[in-house]
Amino acid sequence: MDKLKIALQYLLPKHLLSRLVGKLASAEMGAITTAAIKGFIKKYKVDMTEAAESSPKAYRSFNDFFTRALKPSARPLHEQEHTIVHPVDGAISQLGPIKAGRIFQAKGHDYSSLALLGDQSDDDTRFIDGNFATIYLAPKDYHRIHMPIEGTLSKMTYVPGDLFSVNPLTAENVPGLFARNERVVAIFETAIGPIAMVLVGATIVASIETVWAGTVTPPTGKNVFTWDYPTSGPDAITLAKGSEMGRFKLGSTVVILFEKGAIDSFAVDLAPKSVTRMGELFASLPATRKSD
Repeated sequence: MDKLKIALQYLLPKHLLSRLVGKLASAEMGAITTAAIKGFIKKYKVDMTEAAESSPKAYRSFNDFFTRALKPSARPLHEQEHTIVHPVDGAISQLGPIKAGRIFQAKGHDYSSLALLGDQSDDDTRFIDGNFATIYLAPKDYHRIHMPIEGTLSKMTYVPGDLFSVNPLTAENVPGLFARNERVVAIFETAIGPIAMVLVGATIVASIETVWAGTVTPPTGKNVFTWDYPTSGPDAITLAKGSEMGRFKLGSTVVILFEKGAIDSFAVDLAPKSVTRMGELFASLPATRKSD
């Protein structure tokens, strides 16, 4: 059955399917939308007590529900000095060192950090021998993405690609999954050096958005596009630790890259399948570096 699920992903028109689902998810259909949201909450056991609007009737479209805000008190930030925080709710897929320009995906699979970053060699050079973390957002999770540390945006890259599912089964069976799917790469300059936040698209992910550019995809492109941003002056885009930086409409994955020596260690309890909550302790920093 697992082999059949993977084979079907190669055969399905994933972009077309995803855009059709996106149209439905953005539709405002009153009682039908409310019924769909209620069914989703029941199926995936979504905790609506954390939501700023807990009633399914409060959401005009499925996308409004899926990108719902949380209560301000739902995700307090870990404030201990020399630490960074989780950027999303989800589960750790993998984390560890970037070895010889390769990132571990799953048993038997790794992929190139250069390919992940859209073959932007100047960006890839900054993360040689650094560290990475891959976090999977399941359908039930909160789908806004936040800053693990204060940072100033220096570059965004849109990378066209496929739209395989990014669930654990697919990660174990599709080579180079995160470097072959459509994605948006944001590079931030921070007190611990550059970090790359890679927002990876997936089957039926209707949209990837950032707070500074709005919807980046769709529409789907065929070429890599880059945007450079000033890192000083009145037009610089600086986001505080814990601030929202983007969102997915339907579930996906975030891959985060750190330069060599940027972090001392990931939180001791983190391992594949560990649950993450935005704002909780993600990693500690060397004593010579400060997170604020």
